[in-house]
Amino acid sequence: MEGVKVITPDYVNVQITKSDSEDQPVERRFKKGITVLEFKTKLELVTGGSASTMKLKLYDSKNNYKCDIDNDNALLGSYPIDDGMRIHVIDKFTLLKDFGTSDSAERFRLSEEEYEKKGDTLRSFLQRNRLGKYNEEEMNKLKEEQQKELEEEARLAEAVLVGTRCEVRVPQQPVRRATVRYNGPLEGAKGLWIGVQYDEPLGKNDGSVNGKRYFICPPKYGGFVKPVYVTVGDFPEEPCDLDDEI
Repeated sequence: MEGVKVITPDYVNVQITKSDSEDQPVERRFKKGITVLEFKTKLELVTGGSASTMKLKLYDSKNNYKCDIDNDNALLGSYPIDDGMRIHVIDKFTLLKDFGTSDSAERFRLSEEEYEKKGDTLRSFLQRNRLGKYNEEEMNKLKEEQQKELEEEARLAEAVLVGTRCEVRVPQQPVRRATVRYNGPLEGAKGLWIGVQYDEPLGKNDGSVNGKRYFICPPKYGGFVKPVYVTVGDFPEEPCDLDDEI
């Protein structure tokens, strides 16, 4: 229909794997509005590969192949990508697997000065090709983007007060009503989190994570989600109508 717009989140959380370490996924958050080429450049910092040679394959949350992400000029959001999906990176850099995987062990055997002098190490490869942390311009851009994301997250979290009612709307999950029980950082996790007590046993915990308690609620009634997924409002608890059950 004319005038109807489909609004989707500006960011997407995906798992990143490499062809030399497919069993070691790394979760990252990216803007959907960047081009595929810009996305590949950011992946250099994650994988140590090169944007000019890497190939990307998209898999859904159930590990079913969806498509290749192969148009450098297209926007990342133009592909059917959603939270929880996996992007697999295939790159020529993976041919250096043997020397890359032994790099850490070699650093233990050599002094820092001896290691720095060698010309066939993973570090020297990254330095020569200005990849990863050795690309100062990209690292600065990444830090700026991360800072903006943290500032936006703090702005959203500020509006979520402990004790208020809310709805939790996580992509690819049913909408759940809850009461806000915690607002702040979690030990070992990045950024700010909202702790909620769901109206029904649809959560994952009892208000504690990794042995540390943040609030108290019955088992499976607690959960922690990012502020962007929490909508505060007048959401009364929905009664269970047992007459409709058999």
